[in-house]
Amino acid sequence: MWPASRKSFPKQFVPFLKNESLFAEALKRSDQSEFLEPIVITANEYRFVVNQLLKKSGQSATVLLEPVGRNTAPAILGAVYYMLKQRGDALVLVMPSDHYIPNREAFRDMVLKGAQAADNGSIVTFGVNPTRPETGYGYLEVEKTEKAEEYRVLRFHEKPDVGRAIEMLSQESFLWNSGIFLFKASNVLALAKRLNPQLVASVESAIDNVDLDSFGFQINCNKWERIQNISFDYAIMEKAENIRCIGFDGVWSDLGDWSAIKSHLSNDQSSNATTENADQIDCTDSLLWSNSENIHLVGLGLKNIVSIVTDDAVLIADASRSQDVGSTLAGLREKGVFQADKHRKDYRPWGWFESLVNKQSYQVKRLYIYSGAALSLQSHQHRSEHWVVVSGEATVVIEDEVMLLQTNDSVFIKAGQKHRLSNNSNQTLVIIEVQTGSYLGEDDIVRFEDIYSR
Repeated sequence: MWPASRKSFPKQFVPFLKNESLFAEALKRSDQSEFLEPIVITANEYRFVVNQLLKKSGQSATVLLEPVGRNTAPAILGAVYYMLKQRGDALVLVMPSDHYIPNREAFRDMVLKGAQAADNGSIVTFGVNPTRPETGYGYLEVEKTEKAEEYRVLRFHEKPDVGRAIEMLSQESFLWNSGIFLFKASNVLALAKRLNPQLVASVESAIDNVDLDSFGFQINCNKWERIQNISFDYAIMEKAENIRCIGFDGVWSDLGDWSAIKSHLSNDQSSNATTENADQIDCTDSLLWSNSENIHLVGLGLKNIVSIVTDDAVLIADASRSQDVGSTLAGLREKGVFQADKHRKDYRPWGWFESLVNKQSYQVKRLYIYSGAALSLQSHQHRSEHWVVVSGEATVVIEDEVMLLQTNDSVFIKAGQKHRLSNNSNQTLVIIEVQTGSYLGEDDIVRFEDIYSR
């Protein structure tokens, strides 16, 4: 999903189809009377974004923070073990946060249909009736049971080539693998101990040593980084025997490429899909997608083209090559292209900033500081800073002086001076920051006080 999705801000946080992100939509699916408070397990680098989205949703959740990624088996088993310790045994629904499932009621009904089988000891997965020969999904080979909409899973199949996908589509015994699971916590942990006792022991040891901070429970890094990197499918599902599948007829997609995005947008008579900041002229079978307020995308005479625009990168591809977009990133990384993994926006616990101009001896940033938030009391050895208030009200500390700045006010901070920027108002504070100096790296920060314990 590059360039909208990048390592620093992956697709679950991007509002592709609506004004809300896929993560926010996933939170809404869990905010129903049948579900307990969710457990979110995510990478430590996304803790600021997750925390802000949780605040915006008004939901409470337990957040487990992985110091390094170790695939889905350790993540799922870690969350299950934590829940058993803190809440006792219950049914656990494993739900990726980057899926598009617009009908919450249909989703809830699907889950409830699998609850009895899960309570009786089965691991339940959910299969989607295929509508096309999709090569971007894994498949479930199933056979019907005596219960309506319930299947017995015979085997798992990896993403097929086109020929095999066409063959699977023609047979009723194949469903798309949604990657959503339902099981009783104690049952799956016992199964995992039998199949891979060392993995479970390592996960339990790491979870037993979590530390609570402002953003969640930090999993012990020394223990977690030694854990086997393995998927839940490979470690558990492909070896388990009592697996049931509930069929789902509702809309589901993991939005794995730009063609999937196009299929869920409104298409015109010539099968073109455009966003608000894009227009097409005499195009056919094309997607013109822009999330930039500063760039208006226009396609002229295009056929079977995907054109994606963000503030700092553009992708133009033949639509048939949508699955290959991710493979181009290795080359960009080798060239040192910043946009391969990083967005212009960089999220912090107090808000976020974006780089507007980045030169060797000066840099211009736009800072958004949330209501009630504050940057650390800090100093810089190599750079000076000039702050201009664009909107809101800023409380500025420079050494022993405290100032209250309104819109259009500004202040200058010399290199070496202790300073802090706070937003004590009930509105978002927007600042333009101009940095000048011999070195402008983010590591030129000495923190003296920080309300976020960084």
